[in-house]
Amino acid sequence: MIPPEDPLLAGLNEQQRAAVTAPPGPVLVLAGPGSGKTRVLTHRIAYLIRNLGIPPYRILAVTFTNKAAREMAERTEQLLGGSLRGATIGTFHSICARILRQDGEHVGLQRGFVIYDSADQRTILRNVIRQLNLDDKLYPPASAQAAISRAKNELLSPEQFPVQSYRDEVYQRIYEAYQQTLRANQGVDFDDLLMLTVQLLREVPAVRTAYQRRWPHLLIDEFQDTNMAQYTLMRLLVGPEESVFVVGDEDQSIYGWRGADYRNVRRFQEDFPHAQVILLEENYRSTATIVEAANAVIRQNQHRTPKVLRTRRPAGPQIVVFEAYNEVEEAQFVVDEIARLLAEDEVRPGDIAVMYRTNAQSRALEEAFVVRNLPYRLVGATRFYERREIKDVLAYLRIVHNPDDAISLERIINVPPRRIGKRTVSALFDYAARQGESPYRILHRLAEGEAIPGVGPVGERALLAFLDLWEGWLEARRQMPLSTLARTILDDVEYFAYLDDGTDEGRSRVENVQELLGVTESYDELGADGLPLFLEEVALISDVDELPEESGAPVLLTLHMAKGLEFSVVFITGLEEGLLPHARSLETPEGVEEERRLFYVGITRARDRLYLLHTFRRTRYGVDDVNTPSRFLQDIPEHLIATSLSRSEQRPVERATRWTSSVAAAPTGPRYRVGERVRHTRFGEGIVVEARNTGDDQELTVAFEEVGLKRLLASLAPLERLDGPASGHNG
Repeated sequence: MIPPEDPLLAGLNEQQRAAVTAPPGPVLVLAGPGSGKTRVLTHRIAYLIRNLGIPPYRILAVTFTNKAAREMAERTEQLLGGSLRGATIGTFHSICARILRQDGEHVGLQRGFVIYDSADQRTILRNVIRQLNLDDKLYPPASAQAAISRAKNELLSPEQFPVQSYRDEVYQRIYEAYQQTLRANQGVDFDDLLMLTVQLLREVPAVRTAYQRRWPHLLIDEFQDTNMAQYTLMRLLVGPEESVFVVGDEDQSIYGWRGADYRNVRRFQEDFPHAQVILLEENYRSTATIVEAANAVIRQNQHRTPKVLRTRRPAGPQIVVFEAYNEVEEAQFVVDEIARLLAEDEVRPGDIAVMYRTNAQSRALEEAFVVRNLPYRLVGATRFYERREIKDVLAYLRIVHNPDDAISLERIINVPPRRIGKRTVSALFDYAARQGESPYRILHRLAEGEAIPGVGPVGERALLAFLDLWEGWLEARRQMPLSTLARTILDDVEYFAYLDDGTDEGRSRVENVQELLGVTESYDELGADGLPLFLEEVALISDVDELPEESGAPVLLTLHMAKGLEFSVVFITGLEEGLLPHARSLETPEGVEEERRLFYVGITRARDRLYLLHTFRRTRYGVDDVNTPSRFLQDIPEHLIATSLSRSEQRPVERATRWTSSVAAAPTGPRYRVGERVRHTRFGEGIVVEARNTGDDQELTVAFEEVGLKRLLASLAPLERLDGPASGHNG
């Protein structure tokens, strides 16, 4: 028994201590938001090393972002007072990439394989769709990418792709051709990293046993976000000791749309029936008001392990619920309130977040910040590593790392322009495809005197000049550190002169490339390993990884992007039916439950102040409609709310009573009931599917035959009854 004065256990609450000191074996920790799960994970790693004598190199800890992995490693080293000395801490994808670099030849991968990001994948799919003579409007690359990703998350090969319609059959053909293209270029996508590692561990028992022996102690963070491929990978890595420690929270599972399955928590308990289950329910982040609101919201979900957050923090300010007239007034309220908080020194700018369900909602918010001359940071905009100039530099480095990478070659073969026209490029790539070789090999045959059909003398000279540069870089790679190699390539092709066209945008692009070169310097000491490691880590960077700890400005981001972050002040906008919960989720109870979890995640990002906003009207996709406040707002007890009066409440017409109103005015004007047939002067005929009293008016949802669902105010909408006067009304 470890004495209580053990410094590793000092400051831990009873449940945290139980998790940290659990004997090796299967352990499931269900950790509510703000309950110190990272602390538990880091103390658990330190406990295994210091108190149980486990060598660090026998430990594998897995999480979902590079940022989280770095934080875990740094905090564990602080606890141990030194280096982790060989413990492996990383994301699922980075660890799979490491395994495949070592043993990927068993599944047909060379060590120099390239990891293609989402933009690269869409480029490949566009080419594949064109080669298959398919209409990319009927089969958009993004849709094909999503279908293929779903299949890979379920570990389904092209041959196993479920075909239930003609569209599925087409996607199966696209999937097959896409995989062939990846293999021809010795490339993988993110999902391949998982799928191929599972294939490797399943098909090669000796490799599986070797990794089980190497990492007998496995820890996994954010377990509720694992998909089937990741869960299967976990099962394959768990060795005979079954020392697997997973931390998760079904209530924070919000990535079902990309394959995450909160039911993996239940599967874990079924696969390890003797697992110790520990609940972390003490919240160290939020005020008592925010915690109580979060509990009230999430308890409405049925498919969850019951737990109740509690906190020792005082109540703090009440939650502000604000109804704006439209998205413009909503955004104006946000910036006005932020300006007030900053003027009164209530909070630092970087400790404020404005969250929304869809990226399109950021437009009105950005405009309001600009008008008010307030700085802001938009997360999820064009990422640094997806900027054109950055992708150009990365493509140059990729073809030096892997000369057979035709996708990267196609991007920069004439960037900057070097008299290699589109016809020449097409002829080169088409001939390479017919010959079953990479364009790099074909260029060598050209240098040896073989003609390429369709390439004239000018094109030949330009191609051979580029090949000379390329060969020089391949030779330099063996002698130069990464940053010097990158600068040499850019100097050889005069890339900075190409970017700097004298405009502010051109100078900004040059600065971005200089920033990238600064990043490469940290890999110089790794020698020949610097280039592949740099390319691998860059490919696996997420938006959250690019968010600095202190941005110096309020952050605008989607609720999905907010996972894992926390702020002193949080605004959640767009709390309306059809937006949160999103219209796509309303078809199934499971969809609505995930939307409620998303709202719960947003609420629990706030430490001190929480603002919940909705609008009476909102323009979406060019249509201005009346909104119904989100059903989730009604889950929050009224005593927690300090409702702000909206300016729209002063308007004589076109206003809605706040959802919190406890006394409705006597109904006046036309009243409708569900099931009545009506005619609208613009939308045509329809049926009332929802009728809700709002004080002295009625909000209607009407299913029109021509235009679908519309929300209308009974007093203003030009409606005519088709079935005669209603005999009553619904409320």
